Amino acid sequence: MASTEVEFNPFLPEFNADPYPFYQRLRAEDPVHRSRLGFWVLTRYDDVVTALRDPRFGKSGYQALLQARFGTDREGAGGGGDFATSMLFRDPPDHTRLRALVSKAFTPRVVEAMRPHIQQIVDDLLDGVRDAKTMDVIEDLAYPLPVTVICEMLGVPVGDHDGFRQWSLDIARSLDAIATPTDPAIVERGNAARRALTGYFRSLVAERRARPSQDLLSTLIAVEEAGDRLTEQELLATCVLLLVAGHETTVSLIGNGLLALLRHPHAMNALRADPSLIGSAVEELLRYDGPVQRVGRIANVAVELGGHTIPAGDLVLSLIGAANRDPAHFPEPDRLDLRRAENRHLAFGLGIHFCLGAPLARVEGQIAFNALLRRLPGLTLRTAVPQWRESATLRGLRSLPVGWD
Repeated sequence: MASTEVEFNPFLPEFNADPYPFYQRLRAEDPVHRSRLGFWVLTRYDDVVTALRDPRFGKSGYQALLQARFGTDREGAGGGGDFATSMLFRDPPDHTRLRALVSKAFTPRVVEAMRPHIQQIVDDLLDGVRDAKTMDVIEDLAYPLPVTVICEMLGVPVGDHDGFRQWSLDIARSLDAIATPTDPAIVERGNAARRALTGYFRSLVAERRARPSQDLLSTLIAVEEAGDRLTEQELLATCVLLLVAGHETTVSLIGNGLLALLRHPHAMNALRADPSLIGSAVEELLRYDGPVQRVGRIANVAVELGGHTIPAGDLVLSLIGAANRDPAHFPEPDRLDLRRAENRHLAFGLGIHFCLGAPLARVEGQIAFNALLRRLPGLTLRTAVPQWRESATLRGLRSLPVGWD
């Protein structure tokens, strides 16, 4: 940073390319940081854990914040209304009720049973590019794999996924606006994408009402029709959340993770030589450069933290990416160590909002990385300067060109 005064500034191009030096300075000099943008920034592991698990921090204040940032449509679709209906921005008991309706579809046992099918999807995708000796990992594997899986689980026709890819990207990009000043055009594109995706699911729900199937969407419709556990607006918001969250972060897990391996050939070669490392390898890749860089909570009461008083109602950003490189919890935190023990990273969050899809993301990552290293010998990076998507909330690559022997 040019200034001698430490300041959280996610708008710098160099922050977008590599936020970790910025996190390090904040953590060292002002770990409970009051931003000029009007919120608090936490960078130490222990403080982030407190914000994620302590009931003094929650989501109940998000309704007003989301409406202020995104507005409200008459039907609550595409503005702050649909966001506020999602379990992502609800506290108990509503969060508990909504999460319980879908959690059984994402248990480790259910996901493990899907492993052979996920392996087949990966193999088919790699078959399609093998002879070309080059591919864009994002375009050819990291995106189509998780979007195919979540579409099949929900009951969304897989052939439709090209149509909503841009909607998903626009929604993800607009998340920055929850906390930081964002170009109004980005906010409007995000609103338009949520309107479009909500409309898409409204039509699909109508089809499933007439012809139920053996999928998660039909199960949710049956609950909604029972009339006491799920409203139609909650049903639509849940579908949008599951579709977007069900693939968006896994795209970046595969992209960010493979880039890290390509930049650390000793680690990549060790994993290729010993595929049994894959479990700890995926956990380390999630810690080292995870997709979700920050999450927010609102102080329900005044909270004393790190020598500061955070007033009730203030927004608190917990920097997951910073916590995962806190040397107080991770020895040599900037070193990629695929055998790292006691790797209690926070890439999937913590507490009641711990990522519902964590078991699925882990399995998809494990299969994708092992297949890439097994099937593509001599895998190399084909760009000197990887292009990152413009987002301070979700960290991911626009593309990842690679080649092989």
